[in-house]
Amino acid sequence: MRWTLKPKPDTDKVQHLTEALNVDATIATLLVQRGIETFEEAKTFFRPSLNDLHDPYLMRDMDKAVQRIETAVANNENILVFGDYDVDGTTAVSLVLSYLKSYYPNVDTYIPDRYKEGYGVSFQGIDYADDNGCTLIIALDCGIKAIDKVAYAKTRDIDFIICDHHRPADTLPDAVAVLDPKRNDCNYPYKELCGCGVGFKLIQALGNKRGQTINHLVPYLDLVATAIAADIVPITGENRVLAKFGLEVINTNPRPGIKALIQNIKKPTLTISDVVFVVAPRINAAGRVKHGKYAVQLLSEFNLEQAEEFASEIETLNADRKDLDKQITEEALQQIEYNNEQNKFTTVVYSKEWHKGVIGIVASRLIETYYRPTLVFTKSGTMLAASARSVSGFDVYNALEACAEHIEQFGGHKYAAGLTLHEEQYEAFKNKFEAVVANTITPNMRVPEIQVDMPLDFNEITPKFNRILQQFEPFGPGNMTPLFISHNIKDSGFGKPIGANQTHLRLFVKQEDSEGFAAIGFGLAKKMDVACSGTAFDAVYSVDENTWNGQTSLQLRLRDIKCEK
Repeated sequence: MRWTLKPKPDTDKVQHLTEALNVDATIATLLVQRGIETFEEAKTFFRPSLNDLHDPYLMRDMDKAVQRIETAVANNENILVFGDYDVDGTTAVSLVLSYLKSYYPNVDTYIPDRYKEGYGVSFQGIDYADDNGCTLIIALDCGIKAIDKVAYAKTRDIDFIICDHHRPADTLPDAVAVLDPKRNDCNYPYKELCGCGVGFKLIQALGNKRGQTINHLVPYLDLVATAIAADIVPITGENRVLAKFGLEVINTNPRPGIKALIQNIKKPTLTISDVVFVVAPRINAAGRVKHGKYAVQLLSEFNLEQAEEFASEIETLNADRKDLDKQITEEALQQIEYNNEQNKFTTVVYSKEWHKGVIGIVASRLIETYYRPTLVFTKSGTMLAASARSVSGFDVYNALEACAEHIEQFGGHKYAAGLTLHEEQYEAFKNKFEAVVANTITPNMRVPEIQVDMPLDFNEITPKFNRILQQFEPFGPGNMTPLFISHNIKDSGFGKPIGANQTHLRLFVKQEDSEGFAAIGFGLAKKMDVACSGTAFDAVYSVDENTWNGQTSLQLRLRDIKCEK
C-alpha cells in the first residue's frame, strides 16, 4: 500500500476556522481539506437542512416533464415507470411508482431482464408499454443514450421522460423531457445526483405543483439514501443532505421493504457503510441472480408481513449470488495464472459459462488480487458482455472510448462501465485495451493508495474529538472517513489474530506516555510480525467506537501498518 499524506491546507484558513468555530486546529484542518472555509459553510456541513435542497425547476426540462405527467393524469393515460435492474434503478422505480400511486392509479413498472435485454431502455420494454396501452414512459437511471429506442417509441405514439445521471453523448434522445444534471446545457447547481436522486427531484417538482412541501416527501428518502450509498456517488452538497435525512428515515421509520431487510442487523444506528454492505447487495441480488422486478416488488410493498416474505426470498437469492461470486472469482484467477498474465497492465478474462449477474462483483474481487483495470466477459445472447472496474485515478471509461472500434456498445463512469462486443472482436479488443492502459496509466496508479488526512498524536484522541468527528457523517466519496497517521506505536504484548479464519488483527497500542487504545485491523493478521515484534511501528487508522457488554469505548480501526524507517 502507498501512503499519501494530503497537502497541508493554508495556515491562515485553518486559523480563521479555528477561531470562528472555537474548535482545535485538527478539526479545522479536516474541514478546510473538505473545502469548508467559513463559519456559514461549516454550519451547512454540520447542520444539513432540507431547506438546502435546490429548486427542482432549475433542472433543464423539469417544467416539460411535470407538464407531461400532469397531462397524462388529466387524460387518464397509462404510465409506465421503467428503470435499470441495479440498486439505483430499482429504488428510483419504487420511488416514482409509490409517489404517483399515492394519487393516481394507472401506473405500471418495467425492469429489463439483465440477460435477455441487457442494460437500459429496451425494445421489449417499449413493446410491453404498447401492449398495455401506456402512452408515457418515465425512464429512470437509464435512457440518456437511447436515441433509437425513443424514436421507436414515437412510432407507437409513446412519449418518453428520461431521468438519468450518466454522461450524455453529443446528441440527446428526442424525448419530451431529458432530466440529467450532466447535460452541457443544464445549469442545475449540483451535478452528482444518482438516478434515484434525479427521480426525487422529479417528485419534488410534482409535489410543488400539488402544494406539498419537502416535509411531505421525507418518507421517500430511505430509497434515495440507499441509492446514494450503493451507486458510490459523492456525498457532498445536495447528496449529503439527501443521505443524512434518508439515513434518519432508515433508522426511525423505514418503508416495510427496507425494514424487512435490516431488522436482523444488531446495531442501534445504521450508517452509510451498513447500507453499502448489507442493504444494497441484497437489493442487487434480485437483478443479478433472478430479476430486478423482485427488488421493486419488495421496496414498493407496504404490508410488513408480505415484505418479510419478499425479503426472505431475496436473502436466498443473495446467498446464491455469494456462491456464484466465489466460484467465478476462483475460476478467473486460475485463468489469469494459466495464461501467465499476472504481470500485465490489465486483467481481461472471459468464459461463456459465467453468470452475467455477478461479473461486476468478480471484476472488483480480481482488483483485490491484481490491482489494475479489469474486465470480466461472459456470453450474452449472440454477443459478449463485460463489466469493467478501475483503480484509483484511472478513467476506464476513457480507455474504453479509445477502443471503440472493437466495441458494439458501452457506457458508465470513470471507475465502472459495461460494454458489449462481437465475439470475433474479443482478442483484438483485449490487445488494444492492454495497449491503451499501458500507455496511459501512471506507475502510482498501479499501487493501491491510502490517502491520509493528517498526522495525529494519541493524546489528541478524546471522547470530545470523536463526537465532533461523528458529526462529519455521513461519510462517502468527497467526504471520506478521516484517516490519521501516528508514529512510534507499540503493542502492549497482547496482540493476536482473531476471526473465524484468524485473518484479523487485535492489538492494544500505546504511543509513548499517552493513554492506550484497543485497535482492530480487518484482514491485517498478515502484519502480525510487524505489530507484535516489540519494536515501534507506524499506523494509518480511523477513530472508531467499540461496544461490549453495554460499555462503549474508543478504538482505532487500523487500515495499514508499517515498520518505522
